[in-house]
Amino acid sequence: MPSLGGWEFVILIGVLVLLFGAKRLPDMARSIGQSARVFKGEMKGLKDDGASKDAPAQPAPPAATPPPAPLPPTAAAPPAPAPQQQQQQETTPAAGQGHSTPGQ
Repeated sequence: MPSLGGWEFVILIGVLVLLFGAKRLPDMARSIGQSARVFKGEMKGLKDDGASKDAPAQPAPPAATPPPAPLPPTAAAPPAPAPQQQQQQETTPAAGQGHSTPGQ
């Protein structure tokens, strides 16, 4: 494949300006540069990870940790109903006792 010369770059830039417009080209170039930096950083990270896996790792000595503290005792009693619910139950008339017909 032949290499691109000066005139080819000028034509390529002219076509890009016609297609995308002069306002969008700097933004596109910036995003391509950021993508290339991220890709380069990820590749470097993969190389570093591969190098650390190849080297024999020294196992870390187990750290002496104290045993966990015992949990405080808990009460298993059910919660008491709220006072408002008790008052409502007392004031609610039972079935058949709420209304009386006159004359009976």
